[in-house]
Amino acid sequence: MTARAASRERYSFGNLEEILELPDLIAIQRESFSWLMTEGLARTFRDISPIADYSGTLELELEFDPDDEELHPPPKFTVDDCKEKDMTYSAPIFVRARFLNAGTGEIKEQIVFMGDFPMMTDKGTFIINGTERVVVSQLVRSPGVIFQPGERYRLRNLAKYQLVTGTIHPYRGEWIEFDVEQKPRKEITAGVRVARKRRLPLFTLLRALGYDEETHPGFLERFVEHFDFLAEQWDKQGHLAPTRDESLIEIYKRVRPGDPATAETARSYFENSFFSGRRYDLSRVGRHKLNRKLGPEFDFLEETFGLEFERPDPEQSLLSPCEMLAAATYLLNLAKGEPGYRLDDQDHFANRRIRSVGELIQNQVRIGLSRMERQVRERMTTQDVEAITPQTLINIRPVVASIKEFFGTSQLSQFMDQVNSLSGLTHRRRLSALGPGGLSRERAGFEVRDVHFSHYGRMCPIETPEGPNIGLIGGLASFARVNEFGFIESPYRVVTDGRVTDEIVYLAADEEEEYVVAQANAPIDAEGKFINPRVLVRRSPQAASLQDLRLQLEQEVFFGATTEISFVPPDEVQMMDISPKQIVSVATALIPFLEHDDANRALMGANMQRQAVPLVRTEAPYIGTGVEGRAARDAADMVIASEDGTVVLVDGDRIVVDYAEAGRTEIKLRKFERSNQDTCISQKPLVRAGDTVSAGDVLADGPSTDHGELALGKNLLVAFMSWEGYNFEDAIILSERLVRDDVLTSIHIHEHEIDARDTKLGSEEITRDIPNLSDDILADLDHRGIIRVGAEVGPGDVLVGKVTPKGETELTPEERLLRAIFGEKAREVRDTSLKVPHGESGKVIDVKVFDRDDPNAGELPPGVNQLVRVYVAQNRKISVGDKLAGRHGNKGVISRILPVEDMPFTADGTPVDIILNPLGVPSRMNVGQVLEAHLGYCARYGWKINGEPVGDEPVRGTETKTRPVTQPSTHVATPVFDGATWDERDLAQGKPTIVDILTNLNPETSDGYRLIEVDGKQTLYNGRTGEPYDNPITTGYVYMLKLAHLVDDKIHARSTGPYSMITQQPLGGKAQFGGQRFGEMEVWALEAYG
Repeated sequence: MTARAASRERYSFGNLEEILELPDLIAIQRESFSWLMTEGLARTFRDISPIADYSGTLELELEFDPDDEELHPPPKFTVDDCKEKDMTYSAPIFVRARFLNAGTGEIKEQIVFMGDFPMMTDKGTFIINGTERVVVSQLVRSPGVIFQPGERYRLRNLAKYQLVTGTIHPYRGEWIEFDVEQKPRKEITAGVRVARKRRLPLFTLLRALGYDEETHPGFLERFVEHFDFLAEQWDKQGHLAPTRDESLIEIYKRVRPGDPATAETARSYFENSFFSGRRYDLSRVGRHKLNRKLGPEFDFLEETFGLEFERPDPEQSLLSPCEMLAAATYLLNLAKGEPGYRLDDQDHFANRRIRSVGELIQNQVRIGLSRMERQVRERMTTQDVEAITPQTLINIRPVVASIKEFFGTSQLSQFMDQVNSLSGLTHRRRLSALGPGGLSRERAGFEVRDVHFSHYGRMCPIETPEGPNIGLIGGLASFARVNEFGFIESPYRVVTDGRVTDEIVYLAADEEEEYVVAQANAPIDAEGKFINPRVLVRRSPQAASLQDLRLQLEQEVFFGATTEISFVPPDEVQMMDISPKQIVSVATALIPFLEHDDANRALMGANMQRQAVPLVRTEAPYIGTGVEGRAARDAADMVIASEDGTVVLVDGDRIVVDYAEAGRTEIKLRKFERSNQDTCISQKPLVRAGDTVSAGDVLADGPSTDHGELALGKNLLVAFMSWEGYNFEDAIILSERLVRDDVLTSIHIHEHEIDARDTKLGSEEITRDIPNLSDDILADLDHRGIIRVGAEVGPGDVLVGKVTPKGETELTPEERLLRAIFGEKAREVRDTSLKVPHGESGKVIDVKVFDRDDPNAGELPPGVNQLVRVYVAQNRKISVGDKLAGRHGNKGVISRILPVEDMPFTADGTPVDIILNPLGVPSRMNVGQVLEAHLGYCARYGWKINGEPVGDEPVRGTETKTRPVTQPSTHVATPVFDGATWDERDLAQGKPTIVDILTNLNPETSDGYRLIEVDGKQTLYNGRTGEPYDNPITTGYVYMLKLAHLVDDKIHARSTGPYSMITQQPLGGKAQFGGQRFGEMEVWALEAYG
């Protein structure tokens, strides 16, 4: 017996073949962390060593070899152990430390423990103190040099006098800012700011760099002659600080105003700040950007001023004096308006890069090591030289602390979003501009948040939060990858001589600008030649020069540097997009008919899919986009066969597979586990004993997947109509069938925890013996005083009995002794048991007890003797006040649940499941939901093309007694930007349009009657009177999600409760069991009713 189709076949409306499969969707996390373990850590230890003492006689070298098993053994505990015992999933890291004493020539070598480093799980997450966390990638300004319009053009204000600025940003170290400004009725001046302090004349910096009269006689005169607009400034300021030493002192005075400036200190400050690796680092990225920008400038300097230069080595991460000179001349050429000199745009993805997990952790380790380095130096001077060993010098506390601090408190290390599989996947692919070294919400203006043309194929223009973080947090586009420099690359197909080849290249944002790029849906014939004589392409325009900006300002016209769209003959095309969905993220690519939705609503749709709670019975959408399978697989919540084999045994808890290579392997399924957001993680086997499976097959579904496809909601029969005003303001009316048959039921698991501690008055005790409670209240507690698994509990019920000593006075030692000998019967204790909070109820599904004496309990916090965790599962049926949404941003709250017999029904007696307000469509412009309803109806019943049936014979309503089975005739895929059309035959390219399908639809009733018209509407009947409604009504199947905003979590009531000690007013909020103020206006409302 072979395996049943583990992954579903969908009828696709896409016309473009997939040239490239979607890449591994969490590679950004995995690859970055593996870089850290193979290269990053070793490089950090290399950078810090050797650590020498102040005299230079003693040295300590640290070396980490990633290939040496001894230096990083595997983690001690498994991921599951760490989750259960609140531990961090980590592995120890060791380094080889060598201590050299140059005085005696002796060398001591040891292997030194450097602390436990958190390890990444296979899913791209970390387990920190038992909770799953994700480190989000950060979007930061790239190191390098950037030339920008000055305030006059940036703020578009002629009163400002800064014309143009150029800044050299290192990865770490001081900035150098050059600028050219012109005050009203004054000469043009060139200046420079070192370390963001007061402005100096440019000539002072050039002299400090060694371009003075001694080394380059006559150079500055030639320089001013060439940039003649500086002549007046030269006359006024050229004679100030004429020598190199005086210039250095001048710079030092600006930077350290209070310190006495000598030529020696000034020179060492300047050398250390810019030309030594300890304080200044451009990084490989900065070096790469500098060489790209300033490379041609060296030719200009050699030709114009006859200077000889050594080109900087691509591996060297320090500045060279000639580069500062080149940056200055580039800026002056910009100001002069020389052709070919262009301004940069700091929001362009050529100037923003990504710091992923590996780099973020590496920076933390570097901080820790530099703190450690200081301590090592101090210990070298204080300890006896004979007794020193590497172990006595090294104190690993700062390193461990900085890593712990990063994972525990950094803005970029986040509690993983685990509402469903997609939430976790998009969380791992998130890009954030916030965090240390990034932007802050308050400071970020419009430009940073805006969609930029360089985001194309790199960051999704749609998926971003609503609210203060809009545009600062984004999602990686579906085909994008991060290159070695941290820039995002997107794939393109190479076009040669008007023919599209199969060669694929990945280009970063600045490389893409050099090409003429056609869209993915440009029509091509079988040989790959473009069919149309003119092809729509985008090409990068020249970035703005200073002259363009001057025109803009004076004539008040505005043109930004955006991509040009034009039509060109096929032989001019150089590249072509890979796929229409390469511009959007995974979550956005899951929205069918995205091309028919307004962007604001698509944004809500993409974000709300992440809030869909996993339902008890999952059901894949009738209308998908073809991405569902890949998204579910990479979310890593399913069980997937690692190689070919045969299934030996399957039950509810495990699957045993006999693999060809690995032999018999038992896979434990996750059952009723609690996620970070209290939803339920449970896996269900898809295979049966005896099935043969091949590598990559899905063996078991996870939460919110169905046959290996992402399944976040349910397909419901929708009618777009108003019903007695109950769907005012997007409210939703549901059929009681959805409650009765558990169609929208989800399971939520809450964790309740209590510990018994030592107090001053004695230790607390977990016990069944609780004062003043009757036996029937304690009926479900076992002998230890802990509730039994399987008990039904409601608000106020005792989960764990606990008593705390009351003790009015502290006992004297004598009394304590007597009490210890004779015991005390009526000890004064008070009841501090763990009770179920208000408004919660459910079944106890698991109890975990950790004792201090138990060796397997892991580490309990100090002072805690016993820890008990009780897990209560709730079955939440859909109810009034719950929030539902479709995938198109069409969200609403349930206002009424009607009996099935009151719902409008179709001519064959099928009642609809859900009624949506038709007014929710036109003003919101998310027409995708209507097309989805039409095509969903078609997918449910199947159709014929030229007499050939598509899909299986449909299951009709009358064949099943209770309800129409939700098995559709066929599942459909309509890829984004390349999907089904309503009636545009030219776009459909041989695939049927929705109108064609509606014309050839299989009859819906078992006796062969057609109900729906070709326009997708049908006559519905009033469920109360049985009369037909006046007009035909749009009905169809729409995929609806139940969102995590559940009314049970929000509803709150109190009669009396806690009061604030200070104001004696009730506390606020549900969490504190607070009160609601029934104020003046509410009283007036009551009075108005008499």
